[in-house]
Amino acid sequence: MTNQDKPYTVVVGVSATSKSPGALAWARAQAEANGGRAIAVRVHQVALAAAGPSGSSSRPPQDTDSLRAQQHAQLARDVAEVLGDDHGVEIRVIHGSRRRGLLNEAREADLLVIGAPRRPSMSPLLAHRIVYAATCPVVVMPPSISGVPEPAISRSARSLGRAALRSAGTSGRPGYRPPSAPGD
Repeated sequence: MTNQDKPYTVVVGVSATSKSPGALAWARAQAEANGGRAIAVRVHQVALAAAGPSGSSSRPPQDTDSLRAQQHAQLARDVAEVLGDDHGVEIRVIHGSRRRGLLNEAREADLLVIGAPRRPSMSPLLAHRIVYAATCPVVVMPPSISGVPEPAISRSARSLGRAALRSAGTSGRPGYRPPSAPGD
Protein backbone atom coordinates (compact mmCIF):
# COMPACT_ATOMS: atom_id res chain seq x y z
CA MET A 1 0.00 0.00 0.00
CA THR A 2 1.56 3.30 -1.04
CA ASN A 3 1.17 6.53 0.85
CA GLN A 4 -1.35 7.75 -1.76
CA ASP A 5 -3.58 4.70 -1.08
CA LYS A 6 -3.71 5.37 2.65
CA PRO A 7 -6.80 7.36 3.68
CA TYR A 8 -6.35 10.67 5.47
CA THR A 9 -6.46 9.76 9.17
CA VAL A 10 -7.27 11.96 12.15
CA VAL A 11 -6.72 10.52 15.63
CA VAL A 12 -8.55 12.26 18.46
CA GLY A 13 -7.94 11.70 22.15
CA VAL A 14 -11.21 11.50 24.11
CA SER A 15 -11.20 12.28 27.81
CA ALA A 16 -13.25 10.09 30.12
CA THR A 17 -14.28 13.13 32.16
CA SER A 18 -15.08 15.83 29.61
CA LYS A 19 -15.74 13.60 26.56
CA SER A 20 -13.72 16.15 24.53
CA PRO A 21 -16.67 17.53 22.54
CA GLY A 22 -14.74 20.24 20.69
CA ALA A 23 -11.88 17.93 19.78
CA LEU A 24 -14.25 15.20 18.57
CA ALA A 25 -16.33 17.54 16.41
CA TRP A 26 -13.27 19.24 14.95
CA ALA A 27 -11.49 15.93 14.23
CA ARG A 28 -14.53 14.47 12.46
CA ALA A 29 -15.00 17.63 10.39
CA GLN A 30 -11.31 17.63 9.43
CA ALA A 31 -11.46 13.97 8.41
CA GLU A 32 -14.62 14.51 6.35
CA ALA A 33 -13.16 17.60 4.67
CA ASN A 34 -10.18 15.51 3.55
CA GLY A 35 -12.15 12.42 2.56
CA GLY A 36 -10.61 10.42 5.37
CA ARG A 37 -11.45 8.77 8.65
CA ALA A 38 -11.46 9.77 12.30
CA ILE A 39 -10.36 7.48 15.12
CA ALA A 40 -11.47 8.24 18.69
CA VAL A 41 -8.94 6.96 21.21
CA ARG A 42 -9.24 6.62 24.97
CA VAL A 43 -6.21 5.59 26.94
CA HIS A 44 -6.81 3.88 30.27
CA GLN A 45 -4.66 2.40 32.98
CA VAL A 46 -5.62 -0.67 34.96
CA ALA A 47 -5.97 0.24 38.62
CA LEU A 48 -3.71 -1.87 40.77
CA ALA A 49 -5.28 -3.87 43.56
CA ALA A 50 -4.52 -2.44 47.00
CA ALA A 51 -1.76 -4.16 48.93
CA GLY A 52 -2.56 -5.78 52.26
CA PRO A 53 -0.51 -5.58 55.46
CA SER A 54 1.77 -8.38 54.26
CA GLY A 55 2.65 -6.35 51.19
CA SER A 56 0.80 -8.59 48.78
CA SER A 57 -2.39 -7.70 46.98
CA SER A 58 -5.50 -8.16 49.09
CA ARG A 59 -7.67 -9.05 46.10
CA PRO A 60 -7.14 -10.65 42.72
CA PRO A 61 -6.20 -8.35 39.83
CA GLN A 62 -9.02 -6.99 37.68
CA ASP A 63 -10.07 -8.88 34.59
CA THR A 64 -8.33 -6.76 31.95
CA ASP A 65 -10.47 -8.07 29.07
CA SER A 66 -13.65 -7.17 30.94
CA LEU A 67 -12.26 -3.75 31.84
CA ARG A 68 -11.26 -3.08 28.22
CA ALA A 69 -14.76 -4.06 27.03
CA GLN A 70 -16.32 -1.70 29.58
CA GLN A 71 -14.01 1.13 28.50
CA HIS A 72 -14.78 0.46 24.83
CA ALA A 73 -18.54 0.53 25.47
CA GLN A 74 -18.23 3.75 27.49
CA LEU A 75 -16.15 5.42 24.78
CA ALA A 76 -18.70 4.40 22.14
CA ARG A 77 -21.49 5.94 24.28
CA ASP A 78 -19.46 9.13 24.84
CA VAL A 79 -18.72 9.58 21.13
CA ALA A 80 -22.37 8.93 20.23
CA GLU A 81 -23.51 11.45 22.86
CA VAL A 82 -21.26 14.14 21.37
CA LEU A 83 -21.57 13.37 17.63
CA GLY A 84 -24.82 11.42 17.34
CA ASP A 85 -25.45 7.74 16.72
CA ASP A 86 -24.38 7.76 13.05
CA HIS A 87 -21.02 9.44 13.70
CA GLY A 88 -18.86 7.10 11.56
CA VAL A 89 -15.87 7.45 13.91
CA GLU A 90 -13.73 4.41 14.71
CA ILE A 91 -13.42 3.60 18.42
CA ARG A 92 -10.19 2.38 20.05
CA VAL A 93 -9.31 1.80 23.69
CA ILE A 94 -5.63 1.61 24.51
CA HIS A 95 -4.00 0.44 27.74
CA GLY A 96 -1.05 2.45 29.09
CA SER A 97 -0.02 6.03 29.66
CA ARG A 98 -1.96 8.79 27.91
CA ARG A 99 1.10 10.27 26.23
CA ARG A 100 2.53 7.02 24.93
CA GLY A 101 -0.88 5.64 23.92
CA LEU A 102 -1.85 8.71 21.91
CA LEU A 103 1.56 8.94 20.26
CA ASN A 104 1.49 5.26 19.27
CA GLU A 105 -2.00 5.55 17.78
CA ALA A 106 -1.02 8.69 15.86
CA ARG A 107 2.22 7.21 14.49
CA GLU A 108 0.69 6.60 11.03
CA ALA A 109 -1.94 9.36 11.26
CA ASP A 110 -2.01 12.61 9.36
CA LEU A 111 -3.24 14.63 12.34
CA LEU A 112 -3.66 14.22 16.11
CA VAL A 113 -6.31 16.26 17.95
CA ILE A 114 -6.32 16.57 21.73
CA GLY A 115 -8.04 18.75 24.25
CA ALA A 116 -6.01 20.90 26.61
CA PRO A 117 -6.14 19.75 30.23
CA ARG A 118 -9.13 21.19 32.07
CA ARG A 119 -6.94 22.14 35.00
CA PRO A 120 -3.38 23.32 34.45
CA SER A 121 -2.32 21.54 37.64
CA MET A 122 -3.40 18.22 36.11
CA SER A 123 -0.78 17.02 33.61
CA PRO A 124 0.27 20.54 32.65
CA LEU A 125 2.85 19.31 30.21
CA LEU A 126 0.88 16.49 28.56
CA ALA A 127 -0.07 18.55 25.51
CA HIS A 128 3.39 20.12 25.39
CA ARG A 129 5.11 16.72 25.55
CA ILE A 130 2.81 15.29 22.88
CA VAL A 131 3.48 18.22 20.52
CA TYR A 132 7.24 17.72 20.72
CA ALA A 133 7.15 13.92 20.40
CA ALA A 134 4.46 13.48 17.72
CA THR A 135 5.25 12.28 14.21
CA CYS A 136 2.31 14.22 12.74
CA PRO A 137 0.81 17.69 13.25
CA VAL A 138 -1.03 18.15 16.55
CA VAL A 139 -4.06 20.34 17.22
CA VAL A 140 -4.65 21.23 20.88
CA MET A 141 -8.19 22.45 21.54
CA PRO A 142 -8.08 25.12 24.25
CA PRO A 143 -10.83 25.01 26.89
CA SER A 144 -12.37 28.24 25.57
CA ILE A 145 -13.04 26.57 22.21
CA SER A 146 -13.62 22.99 23.29
CA GLY A 147 -16.85 23.77 25.12
CA VAL A 148 -15.64 22.31 28.40
CA PRO A 149 -17.05 24.36 31.28
CA GLU A 150 -14.56 26.20 33.41
CA PRO A 151 -14.00 24.49 36.76
CA ALA A 152 -15.54 26.14 39.83
CA ILE A 153 -12.11 26.57 41.40
CA SER A 154 -10.97 28.69 38.44
CA ARG A 155 -14.08 30.88 38.63
CA SER A 156 -13.58 31.31 42.37
CA ALA A 157 -9.90 32.16 41.95
CA ARG A 158 -10.70 34.80 39.33
CA SER A 159 -13.36 36.33 41.57
CA LEU A 160 -10.97 36.39 44.53
CA GLY A 161 -8.29 37.99 42.36
CA ARG A 162 -10.67 40.75 41.23
CA ALA A 163 -11.67 41.41 44.84
CA ALA A 164 -8.01 41.59 45.92
CA LEU A 165 -7.17 43.96 43.08
CA ARG A 166 -10.15 46.17 43.92
CA SER A 167 -9.14 46.20 47.58
CA ALA A 168 -5.53 47.07 46.78
CA GLY A 169 -6.65 49.84 44.44
CA THR A 170 -8.68 51.59 47.12
CA SER A 171 -6.28 50.90 50.00
CA GLY A 172 -4.97 54.02 51.72
CA ARG A 173 -7.41 56.34 49.92
CA PRO A 174 -9.98 57.41 52.47
CA GLY A 175 -13.23 58.38 50.89
CA TYR A 176 -12.28 57.05 47.46
CA ARG A 177 -14.94 54.95 45.83
CA PRO A 178 -14.41 53.26 42.50
CA PRO A 179 -16.94 54.12 39.81
CA SER A 180 -20.05 52.01 40.02
CA ALA A 181 -20.65 49.39 37.40
CA PRO A 182 -23.48 50.04 34.91
CA GLY A 183 -26.77 48.93 36.36
CA ASP A 184 -25.75 49.54 40.00
